[in-house]
Amino acid sequence: MTTTPKTKALTNVPGLFDLGGRSALVTGATGALGSAAARALAGAGAHVTMAGGNAARLENLADELRQAGASVTAIDERPSDEAAVDRIVAAAGANLDIVVAASGTSAVRPILDMDVDTWDGVMDANVRQHWLLCRAAGRVMVPGGRGGSIVLVSSVRSRFATAAGTSAYGPSKAAIDMLTRSLATEWGPSGIRVNAIAPTVFRSELTGWLFEDNEPARTARADVLARIPLGRLAEPDDFAGVLVFLASNASALVTGQIINVDGGFSCN
Repeated sequence: MTTTPKTKALTNVPGLFDLGGRSALVTGATGALGSAAARALAGAGAHVTMAGGNAARLENLADELRQAGASVTAIDERPSDEAAVDRIVAAAGANLDIVVAASGTSAVRPILDMDVDTWDGVMDANVRQHWLLCRAAGRVMVPGGRGGSIVLVSSVRSRFATAAGTSAYGPSKAAIDMLTRSLATEWGPSGIRVNAIAPTVFRSELTGWLFEDNEPARTARADVLARIPLGRLAEPDDFAGVLVFLASNASALVTGQIINVDGGFSCN
């Protein structure tokens, strides 16, 4: 009688998600999703370099994580141009393993009321800055030979134009989907995995009004929830598990994927 040998996955499942000894970089760390990402990665054992444009919030988050025993570095910087991005990546050091691009913006308004500067601003924050960050990180990670994981932030709006006023935001996130697939193909031979998380509406400063108990919030929220089988909007912590999965060895053969965290929105 022959027996099937146990694999590492069966004997050490928690170890698949362990990020001890890894170096992670999170941009947009003072935002809702970025701060959740920093907490999740630090909680899984990574040293986290956090970049954000709000110095007070950044220091508060750094203090919170340090008091919890995490190893963190904070840099008061947005990925606004090439020089800023280079400073951010340099702060993370040469042994960079994980990058989470969580910065970005939105401008919801009808195209007839949107000026070119607003459209350019959304595309710059959501596409150009992510491209710059990936290029700068790749210049460290590819020659470093360590492999690694890059996680971008997409949206269900990259594929589903179910809300009016997203003629800037939707195309910007569609570009992130293609950037994810392009870099996964380009950097796969170097052992670098590139994936994206595509959320539905989640609680943040931009969307906070949708969670309020008044009009027009109730009506707008009902319209969104009508397409979400799980019946609720997302909280930033809903992305912690998916993020750690994508950052860790648990997803060692996963790359070029856009993972919906949307309560089932994309099912219908």
